[in-house]
Amino acid sequence: MKKIIFAVIAVFAMVTAPAAKAQFRYGPMIGLSSTGLRFKQDLVNVSHTVGFSGGVVAEMMFPGIGFGIDLGLYYEKRGAKVNFGEREIWSSQGLGNETLNLHYLALPIHLRFKYTNLNGFEDTLAPLVFAGPTFGFHLANSNIKAMEYSGGDLGLEFGAGCEILKNWQVTASYNLGMTYVTKAKILTNYSARSNEWNFRVAYFF
Repeated sequence: MKKIIFAVIAVFAMVTAPAAKAQFRYGPMIGLSSTGLRFKQDLVNVSHTVGFSGGVVAEMMFPGIGFGIDLGLYYEKRGAKVNFGEREIWSSQGLGNETLNLHYLALPIHLRFKYTNLNGFEDTLAPLVFAGPTFGFHLANSNIKAMEYSGGDLGLEFGAGCEILKNWQVTASYNLGMTYVTKAKILTNYSARSNEWNFRVAYFF
């Protein structure tokens, strides 16, 4: 958790230094996702669940070059369906096919490129791509006592989308978890990282 906090501070320092010359906007965002967990060992069946997100996102674009930074602060629900009942070590504890929900406060800090050299058409539709780290701070989880949970995680997010009429942005992205979010209490090294496909809509003022 300390490493994640230090990384957030370092990235924040780098992106805020040139912010005075950037065009800054912000606005609300809502999203839906398909979320899952990648365990180190294939012991039980794991399937995706539907998640959602909502909060505030911001954009700092540097004039004339098309590059910028996007930031955010929002609630995010992740998780997966895990069939603990397939193994006696957990079925003996009364566990079956459980939905493991994870609740996070997410802080993305991404580099983005928006193509705006379209002879005026960019005022109607402008394509964009983005990539970078997303820091997650653990808020709560399902009451599955066989598992324990980390205080936060780090993911690498890659996405693309478009800006519509200069205010609306529609994006799709994949967030690849780089650190573990949950692990079994009674098995050695049985941990999982999160992964998710996101579809988000934001309105920028």
